Amino acid sequence: MNWIGVKAIYLHEMDRMRRTIIQSILSPVISTSLYFVVFGSAIGSRIPLIEDVSYGSFIVPGLMMLVLLTQSLSNAASGIFFPKFLGTINEIYAAPLSSWEIVMGFVGAATSKSIILGVLILGTASVFVEISIAHPLVMILMLVLTALTFSLLGF
Repeated sequence: MNWIGVKAIYLHEMDRMRRTIIQSILSPVISTSLYFVVFGSAIGSRIPLIEDVSYGSFIVPGLMMLVLLTQSLSNAASGIFFPKFLGTINEIYAAPLSSWEIVMGFVGAATSKSIILGVLILGTASVFVEISIAHPLVMILMLVLTALTFSLLGF
């Protein structure tokens, strides 16, 4: 197993996220904030508490999963599509990496980016509504598995 090659692909993809921070981080966070403002205030004010859960708190898991699913798919797909489009994929093919190692690098980076966004969305949501997580380990496991599965699907 060529861990140096996997690490190189992973770090290159994470560096691409740092270079495009506005479109990869700020855009999903701002759009989710708009969901909270629009749906939370417009619709949430008309819906009563249901079992002591406000509408704003109710939509947090759905918005987190919405961002996680779309970002997992798009990060993995764009991670492999753009090198192919630009013609730089030949550098990856020429490296002494197996297909499994290439997939691990790209999918690992897409999964990491999606989990980072999920945590940022949770932090953004806590600014707008009160959040209580009943089963934090189950939540973390579901975030990781969902990000990994949809990153593999996007790749």
